[in-house]
Amino acid sequence: MKKGILLLLALTVSLVVAPTGGLAEEKLAQTGFQFLSVGTNARATGMGEAFTAIEGGSSSLFYNPAGMSRQTGLLDFSFSQADWIADIKYMAGSLSFNPQHGRFGVIGVSFLTVDYGAFIGTIVDPFEPDGYQDTGTFSPGAFSFGIGYSNQLTDRFSVGGQIKYVRQDLGKMIRPIDRGESSVATDEKGYEQDVVAFDFGTLYNTGWKSFAFGMTVRNFADKIRYEQESFELPLTFKIGFSINVMDFWPQLRENHSVLVAIDAVHPRSYPEYLNIGAEYKIMKILALRGGFVTGQDVYDYSMGVGINAFGVSIDYSYMPFDVFDDIHRFSVQINY
Repeated sequence: MKKGILLLLALTVSLVVAPTGGLAEEKLAQTGFQFLSVGTNARATGMGEAFTAIEGGSSSLFYNPAGMSRQTGLLDFSFSQADWIADIKYMAGSLSFNPQHGRFGVIGVSFLTVDYGAFIGTIVDPFEPDGYQDTGTFSPGAFSFGIGYSNQLTDRFSVGGQIKYVRQDLGKMIRPIDRGESSVATDEKGYEQDVVAFDFGTLYNTGWKSFAFGMTVRNFADKIRYEQESFELPLTFKIGFSINVMDFWPQLRENHSVLVAIDAVHPRSYPEYLNIGAEYKIMKILALRGGFVTGQDVYDYSMGVGINAFGVSIDYSYMPFDVFDDIHRFSVQINY
């Protein structure tokens, strides 16, 4: 069993390291469906999204599916809402089921919806007084639905995966096709694409204190094309670790915990960076969080707060954004 685990870890590392052979190459706008890269969970984003090596119940489906393998309750439900830049609205939810106390693993489902708002469409029309023709409004949107599974192969090692259907609808476009003597003829074309994507992750508790590390590969899928150029989903590789530093002060551990986590991130279309986060929890009820993301141009740090009582967690995170309005996220998670 130990050899099998080491082999699986080596395979995962190779998946992460292999694409980094060209670390010096410049990465510019190589992916689409970027809504899949935006974090929605308030606990995770309050910690700078350093969440790869943290057990998070059903919400782990958005970070590392292996993180829901140690779910203690029968059901775990989470719902998140995020006000993203430019009035873009995100809603996400997940539900996991743990039959027979994990004997058969944990099964989960997740969804994500994005509302980009309403836009006014126009085309160039020299026959109109203003030089353009109003083609009405359109409302782009995006959607993802996934089914995941995780299991503990041993008391320390867990694996998990998710298959998800991803769709983005950019609305219908009115296109000029012919210019007559007094008007411009048009036709209508819809711009929507969908694809099946995969996530995979591992989580390993080393047995030394609470030190754990995890690895994940997210958004693995075929290429997509709207018109002439094809593009890929935002494939992302992560390796991270976490530890409760209060393990070094056992006399304080009963009422206090300080969870520290760091993720190394290798995205397909952006230079490598680090997610760094911490969570201080008092009496297992009140949580204060902070996070930092390196290598970003318009945001870097985040903070959050959470309350947990009677199996219900309510979380909030805040992230300043230099160009647009600040980002606010809210989450509710119930473990039964």
